[in-house]
Amino acid sequence: MARRSFAVVAGAALAALTLGPIALVLWRAGGLGALGPGDWLALRFTLVQAVLSAGLSVALAVPVAKAFARQRFPGRGLLVALMGAPFILPVIVAVMGLIAVFGRNGLVNGVLSTLGLPVFDVYGLHGVVLAHVFFNLPLATRMLLQGWLAIPSERFRLAASLGLGPRARARVLDWPMIRRVAPGAFAVIFVICLTSFAVALTLGGGPRATTVELAIYQSMRFDFDLGRAAALALVQLALGLGAGVLALKASRGTGFGTGLDRPLPLSAGGLGTRAWDAGWLILAAAFLLVPLATVVLRGLPGLAQLGPDTWRAAGHSLMLALGSTALCLLWALPLATRRGELWALSSIAISPLVLGTGLFLMLRPYVNPFSMALPVTGLINALMALPFALRILTPEAEAVARDYGRLRASLRMTPLAWLRLVWMPRLRRPLGFAAGLTAALAMGDLGVIALFADPDRATLPLQVYRLMGSYRMEAAAGAALLLLMFSLGLFWIFDRGGRVGAET
Repeated sequence: MARRSFAVVAGAALAALTLGPIALVLWRAGGLGALGPGDWLALRFTLVQAVLSAGLSVALAVPVAKAFARQRFPGRGLLVALMGAPFILPVIVAVMGLIAVFGRNGLVNGVLSTLGLPVFDVYGLHGVVLAHVFFNLPLATRMLLQGWLAIPSERFRLAASLGLGPRARARVLDWPMIRRVAPGAFAVIFVICLTSFAVALTLGGGPRATTVELAIYQSMRFDFDLGRAAALALVQLALGLGAGVLALKASRGTGFGTGLDRPLPLSAGGLGTRAWDAGWLILAAAFLLVPLATVVLRGLPGLAQLGPDTWRAAGHSLMLALGSTALCLLWALPLATRRGELWALSSIAISPLVLGTGLFLMLRPYVNPFSMALPVTGLINALMALPFALRILTPEAEAVARDYGRLRASLRMTPLAWLRLVWMPRLRRPLGFAAGLTAALAMGDLGVIALFADPDRATLPLQVYRLMGSYRMEAAAGAALLLLMFSLGLFWIFDRGGRVGAET
């Protein structure tokens, strides 16, 4: 009963924060605006790139996650953490790394030109899809890896005792888990790509590669057509919720039950299997880490040029990240159900530009929005990270409730005892992963703070943009590297804390 009450309160707050700003923008605009031919072209491009990006991210993540799940080698934990870095990178920093590798004068085109092959154009649809796969492949990999690690070791022992071959094990163990986890991962990544702004702005290459989010930006920034912006935002929201409904319907299966928590790595297989897994890990690591290495190399000389303003902004970002993480987890735990996950998808399906404008209109009659820049940014960061936290927590939370619910009722456990003895120990690993992801995303976010911030309340991502705008590129590269170090550090601390004493 208590958890249901908390879930109702959390759901009501979520609905108010997602639908309220759009309603206020609609009221201020006087109604919905009409969509023109360019808007429908933007909608078509958005759907095509989102489907391709999400499908490729999940498809490529399957062999990579399987390789991580069944192979053990020195530095495996560090590689898992490093390969998650692209998802938590500030977009503009990551795009700079991608251009250094795949751009016209990048490493890849240098090799292709030497071999006499056609060069790769990083701009346009293929560039947008490439960037989205770069960002979201680590997220899909970790979601699937969590699914494999959640399979009780007794199931693998039983499969081995029955003499099941690789194909039979894949049919009775791997495929049910993939069918349960992959649709949700696809839905989350689809919605992320649906609201793509900075990637399309930098790599779109022209009007033919305009996304809905870019169309919203143009209607608000240049035309100040709030009605058209609200109409596009509602279309975007409907697409995101539709993807969530389809994903939940496709997520079949009830898991594998509970076990005795005895660690048992998957069979590493023979030489062919090891070579296959090594090949996938090498390709994935090269694709994800080489652009990251270019960011590090370019940023090292700039660390010496960081001034007091940058370090103060880093302190603001650190406080925001920790506050957003605590709020997001408090929000996610009572909503860790399929229905809560569906509603949470709306928070990232809504345009951040419309959400920020609506919040500005809400605050303006009562307080100076600029004085509330940091608290509002922390709230929005928690809201935007909520779908990721729920996607990570929901499968395990439902499994705990299903496997231990009767035991709880028979022992008449109090809510506090249930939380301390069953809930938190069983959810320790996904909670650590969710906390690390939320902290890293909040650390690198540049959203509402750009609308409200004054010079004394800048965050580190905003400071990077300001340094770039003043053409202090070396200092900007150093600040970007500092941001990367903070983001990776927070992710590693929380994620490692959740995995202490657990099989990784």
